[in-house]
Amino acid sequence: MLKEAVAYYHQLLEDVDLAESSRRALDEGLERNRLIFGGRRLSPYLRPHFVLESDWLRVVKICETVWSALQKVKDAAISNSEILDELGITEIERELVAIDPKYAQVSPTARLDSFLTDEAYSFVELNGESPAGVAYADSATEIFIDLPVMRRFAERFDVRGFEGRSKMLRVLLEAHEEFLGRKPERNPVIAIVDLKGLPTQKEFELFKDYFESEGYTSIICSPDELEFSGGRLICMGVEIDIVYKRLLVNEYLPIIESAPALLEAYRAGAVCMVNNFRSKLVHKKAIFAVLTNETYAYLFSENELETIKAHVPWTRKFRDETTYNKSEEISLVEWTRANKGKLVLKPNDDYGGHGIYIGWASNEKEWDEAINLALADGDYLVQERVSTSKEMFPMLFGDEGKVTMIEQLVDLDPLLFNGIVGSAFTRLSSSELANVSSGGGMVPTFIIKEKEKE
Repeated sequence: MLKEAVAYYHQLLEDVDLAESSRRALDEGLERNRLIFGGRRLSPYLRPHFVLESDWLRVVKICETVWSALQKVKDAAISNSEILDELGITEIERELVAIDPKYAQVSPTARLDSFLTDEAYSFVELNGESPAGVAYADSATEIFIDLPVMRRFAERFDVRGFEGRSKMLRVLLEAHEEFLGRKPERNPVIAIVDLKGLPTQKEFELFKDYFESEGYTSIICSPDELEFSGGRLICMGVEIDIVYKRLLVNEYLPIIESAPALLEAYRAGAVCMVNNFRSKLVHKKAIFAVLTNETYAYLFSENELETIKAHVPWTRKFRDETTYNKSEEISLVEWTRANKGKLVLKPNDDYGGHGIYIGWASNEKEWDEAINLALADGDYLVQERVSTSKEMFPMLFGDEGKVTMIEQLVDLDPLLFNGIVGSAFTRLSSSELANVSSGGGMVPTFIIKEKEKE
């Protein structure tokens, strides 16, 4: 049915007037809703990503099961130096992880990056520290659902989109209530904290507008604008109750000494921070090495182990050691050298596609160089290739929005709120790396099913 639905949508776009009116509506909506990333269309496509209702129900179950396993890794890692070593947690990060955030959830908001195909559903990464895209996805959903071509499509298929900003607000409020140990006496003040001048600034503005429309004072500020005084975290004279932390730990560490107020307030238990520093435990890409390593199987239930085996790619910290792959004992470095066609090397703690070496896209010399660089770095992973999804999408080029059908890698990104899947969006790319930072784009995800016959 999915192929039939996509073909029908593309057939509708063959109507020149319908396609042009939809293109104009898309561009007007992107401009109006501030869906611009680094000066370009965040969603340069004239079709959303469709997922069948039956497939989505399966995705939700799998994601939530994997998340329950991730929470167990966090609980175990807090007091287990061996697991902290395996995750690659540095000394300064250990100091941050040791601070009690005063709520239990490791990452109240998280994003699982995955591929859904006819044969498989597989994860490739987890963003558990500061996942972007929730507000962007909401706005894109509002735009796409009202495109002329989508209205025509919805005459034949039931279409359901997602909304995430209300869930994000609820997560912040629930974490704050747990942090206090009681209901607050007034609406808390929310500060969205990140570095200045980032291309995600537009999303911060979307969140600020939404929070304030719901009655919560909200400000956007950078770490250097914060001060910790009189037991309160303050920005521009405004006392803060909740920090919606979009700031990555790796971006904060170089400026901690010059901008210490955030850490001081957090350490003193003066502010509720979401996500907290413990999210670093599951944000490290080595979390998959813990999930898929038999050494740590004792942490998980049988259902979790079965789900991990079926949907999380085999992963290991890349080092000169003997380990197991599918019950076979292997010498990891030499095995990696001999199996480049199904492997990728990636840094444990980076984002945006930086430092990734794709074995099947490399020649022997390039792969040997990648292996040597990864070993010298000391904080790399080797991961087995998963089945990826590709579809044809009508893509817009240039200011005039010329529409060209182009094959794209399709990365489905479910969004979890306190461990429950509540939204999703999809990233598209012409390359093997499906992320917006390296030049990809995003579209909203719509769940579809055939209309019931009257």
